[in-house]
Formats: sequence, C-alpha cells, structure tokens
Amino acid sequence: MRHHVYKSYQEAEILSADPLELVRLMYRGAGEAIARARQCVGAGDIAGRVTAINKALTIVTELTFSLDRQKGEELSRALVELYNYIQRLLIDANCRQVDGPLAEAEGLMATLQEAWENCGPASRARGQEEEEELAYAPVSCAG
Repeated sequence: MRHHVYKSYQEAEILSADPLELVRLMYRGAGEAIARARQCVGAGDIAGRVTAINKALTIVTELTFSLDRQKGEELSRALVELYNYIQRLLIDANCRQVDGPLAEAEGLMATLQEAWENCGPASRARGQEEEEELAYAPVSCAG
C-alpha cells in the first residue's frame, strides 16, 4: 500500500514538472539509484546492484539524449563527455563488483544535481530573498 502511494506521488511529480524540474528529478533519481547500488555492493546483493546500476545508466543515457547540442554546444559537449565517463564508472563498478567507481559516480552526480538545483527562477527568487534579508539585518555595534 505504502509503495503504491509513493509511486503515485512520483508519477504526479513527474507529470506536473516543467523541463528544468524534470532534469532535477533525473539527477535525483540517478543519485538515489547509485546510492542503492552502493548499498547492494556492501550487502553482496548482486541482483539489486545490477538493477540499481541499470536504472542509473538509463537515466544518465536519457540525460545525454536530452541535451540541446545546437544551443551551448561547448557545454553540451562537456556534459556528453562527463556523462560518458559516469557511464563507464557505472559499468566498471558493475563488472568488478566494487564500490570505488560508484562512489566517484555518486559524487559527480551530486555535484551536477547541486548545480541544477541552483538554476532557474526559483533559485534566483531564493537568492533575492536572502539578499533582502541580509540588507535589512540589524547590526550591533556593542563590543
């Protein structure tokens, strides 16, 4: 029952998301899949590891295909190279059944996710609110 409710929530979140939010959700999903794969490596759960790594690979592949290579071609090229590197890390981890490449892939995805979280109108509005709070913060001269 609980799993069904969570799955319904996820579907609603995806269906109502704008393109920027979809990219954020993909990064979050890839990061969660890699974290799950790391847990499975530690527990010796081969089937779970394979499933989690395959999910992460699918998401990273979709991120690669979603790039607009006409706009920002230099950035797109750099992201393609990074996504390819992450895919190689995931495949290496799966073949050798080790955590190291997964840890590196997880770190790279977390960095990319953080960058995307700070993109778009919502982050700009958050930044403005923080600046306004700083501008009106009381100052104490007592020493």
